[in-house]
Amino acid sequence: MLFDILDTIPGKKRQTTGGWYSFNALCCEHRGHRPDKKSRGGLIITGEDTWSYHCFNCQFKCGSNPGKQFTGNTKKFLEWCGMDRMQVERLSFKNFSNKDLYDVEEEFRPIIIMFDNKRLPDGSVLLEADNLEHQLHNDYLRGRGLTADSYTFYITPDSESERERNRIIIPYYYNGKIVGYTSRFYTETGPKYLSEQQRGYIFNIDAQQDNWQTCILVEGQFDAISIGGCAYMSSTISDEQARLVKKLRRDIIVVPDRDSAGMSICDRALDLGYRVSIPEWGSGVKDVNDAVKRYGRLATTLSILEAATTSKITIEMKRKKF
Repeated sequence: MLFDILDTIPGKKRQTTGGWYSFNALCCEHRGHRPDKKSRGGLIITGEDTWSYHCFNCQFKCGSNPGKQFTGNTKKFLEWCGMDRMQVERLSFKNFSNKDLYDVEEEFRPIIIMFDNKRLPDGSVLLEADNLEHQLHNDYLRGRGLTADSYTFYITPDSESERERNRIIIPYYYNGKIVGYTSRFYTETGPKYLSEQQRGYIFNIDAQQDNWQTCILVEGQFDAISIGGCAYMSSTISDEQARLVKKLRRDIIVVPDRDSAGMSICDRALDLGYRVSIPEWGSGVKDVNDAVKRYGRLATTLSILEAATTSKITIEMKRKKF
């Protein structure tokens, strides 16, 4: 047996004739409701390591099935019960590792996502850190706390267009193939960014390692490169993007940009079962890239992990500042 869910839930529990255990729901106050005092939380055990929880007040649901990793809601529930994050992750992995003992055909049905291969702009060459002719582009990266080695950046230095000479190209990779790109222009005229982006793509997903337990999801490409995370590159996370993120099978933490437009992602992130992190960074830090420049990558990562939460009240209080 993985663990005793009844022993994990604090407080008094009463078993009904239908087999349900009722108790004061733990989820309500974490989801912006009043604390439950009427035993409206219900849990039923249908097999070894198989259980379902339902709150008859705020309608929160979760559960556990052998051979499958815990869902975002299940992880939240166990944390609300008093488990620490690392313990929950270990139990989730252990539950998944027992897959050979159960019929888990659905778990292993592959999520097949395809993107068309794309070509970079004509004349694209790899940005080189020690090439004096690439100094303009390397200076731009240094201004963002990055180098030519931070990612496989490209440039078009021999283009006939001055605007195209003054840009850096960020390729999009999926399964090792280029499936799009963003051009970041330095000129004052015209848009700063132009992208060739396919529906449902998540930037930097190829860089995520199999042994990582967490993925930090941000808005912009430079933010993702700075922290080793992924970027949704929009004002929201589409259903197709959420499907691609699901393939990672790990804890997802969304770090919004620190303005009203960026903070609009919070509700969508919670609906998808992700955690949201709004660290207490100083004034002038607008996004993850700014934080890495000021505090360094390690300190920024730790601050993101420490501030990650699913509490709507906590998130709402923090985002009101922006």
